[in-house]
Amino acid sequence: MTNLYPLKFSPILKERVWGGNRLLKEYGKNAKEGSKIGESWELSGVQGDISLVANGFLEGNNLEEIIEVYMGDLVGEEIFEKFGREFPLLIKLIDANDDLSIQVHPPDDIAKERHHAYGKTEMWYVLEADDDAKIYTGFKREMTKEFYIESLEKGNIAEILNIEKPEPGDVFFIPSGRVHAICKGVMLTEIQQTSDITYRIWDWNRNGLDGKPRELHTELAVDAIDYNTYESYKTKAEPELNRTVNIIDCKYFTTNIIELDQAIIKDYSLIDSFVIYICVHGSAMLEWEDKSMNLVKGETVLIPALMKGIGIRPAPAARILEVYIRENFEK
Repeated sequence: MTNLYPLKFSPILKERVWGGNRLLKEYGKNAKEGSKIGESWELSGVQGDISLVANGFLEGNNLEEIIEVYMGDLVGEEIFEKFGREFPLLIKLIDANDDLSIQVHPPDDIAKERHHAYGKTEMWYVLEADDDAKIYTGFKREMTKEFYIESLEKGNIAEILNIEKPEPGDVFFIPSGRVHAICKGVMLTEIQQTSDITYRIWDWNRNGLDGKPRELHTELAVDAIDYNTYESYKTKAEPELNRTVNIIDCKYFTTNIIELDQAIIKDYSLIDSFVIYICVHGSAMLEWEDKSMNLVKGETVLIPALMKGIGIRPAPAARILEVYIRENFEK
């Protein structure tokens, strides 16, 4: 079937106790005025929150349905063989109008055993950050399970975590097992495995949207945490004009950054995977055959695996994240 085309999806908006209004006011998401929207799920195969196509003749069909019809033509043969109808990545925009909980995501083996699900390795690309914004990621000192539990019981868990000062364009890779928290004043895009499993460790003694304290997952988290410390918790992202530069390459996804002030043609003949574009700055026109589509800041588009050539024409400049799953990923 050759009638596939670049697909946009209707955002799935999530109200959160820490959410704000930037997604409505600055990114054009269709939220009710006054609602606290913390997340916009731009592309999701999570059960109960499967994205609906928003453009072209497939409009109104959900992602699972079109994977069932187009199979490897849409996602790539090897990817379809492994994941079937389940789309393997989840793309979000996150507006932290307040601190998120300190949390950790389990690795695949624990998630499979406990939840019959995938774990969650993710990455963040910072879109905006207030001057006093911060991100917690990993531990700042040598850590043991015992000292972690002691710190948690004393209520000073934040004091043992590494703090980063985020700036627009910063990249953070958050493998499963790494304790982390996005804090007030950060807007970012998140690329992650398809999983909605989060172990909440500490929630600043606040109540949820229902006025009740949110559940903590203290016992579940203990065995899911990576207690190692690392030399660096930030990933270098140095775009090169009109070139594709790799920033993250792991078995779950590859993410590149493309900075443009002139038109380029992307050749995907050597990969057998869908490709996701996330526009993080400016705007561009996507061109294929005799057709075109506009892509603006905050938008995500899915390029089917069978489409091997895409033109990108910036208007007049654009920065795009390019995401796919490389071949020979671990099965």
